[in-house]
Amino acid sequence: MSGGTFHNRNRGYQKLRVWDDAVDSYAAICAVFRGWPYELRRVATHPIASADSVHRNIAEGYCRRTINEYIHHLYLALASPGECVSGLAACRRAGQIDGDVHAPLDASAFKIESGLSRLIESLEMKRERGDGVDHLMIRESNAACGRKEEEAVPAAVDDGVPPPLHGPVDSSIHPSATPALHHAIAPSLHSSEEEAPDP
Repeated sequence: MSGGTFHNRNRGYQKLRVWDDAVDSYAAICAVFRGWPYELRRVATHPIASADSVHRNIAEGYCRRTINEYIHHLYLALASPGECVSGLAACRRAGQIDGDVHAPLDASAFKIESGLSRLIESLEMKRERGDGVDHLMIRESNAACGRKEEEAVPAAVDDGVPPPLHGPVDSSIHPSATPALHHAIAPSLHSSEEEAPDP
């Protein structure tokens, strides 16, 4: 998994398989489109921005802590591979990338789309049942994304993340603060009580 050195409950999204896949996809997209000629700079920046938006929206939605906001940001994340796939298809047809380059990027986008769709469906069912709306289960999220049980997160966080850090569940949906694809103005930061990073 791609997580960093420091760990706390707010960073639980780094245990999600679909987030890890999205980060890998961003790295692969950058490797292909980095260094394109100046006249194609705008073409090259779009797939990079689209891929970057996926993992950012997954992380932001997870950190919002309410299930409605989480689902909202997952839908934003799901839209980005669609734009990226369209751009890849156009680049291939224009002869700017060949089939050997296109195929693995397309397969990666499909895997992310499928994982996000399953995760959204699982969370929407959870919301309809009114089951644990105040906290989001890492184990359940990974199961929806096809992650094997033996790869589950450590016991310290396996039972879920803490209740909302900024009060009771709010059903309103805040605009995304994620750059690139979505141009909404970033909302003010909510105060939170983070755990100190592990030494």
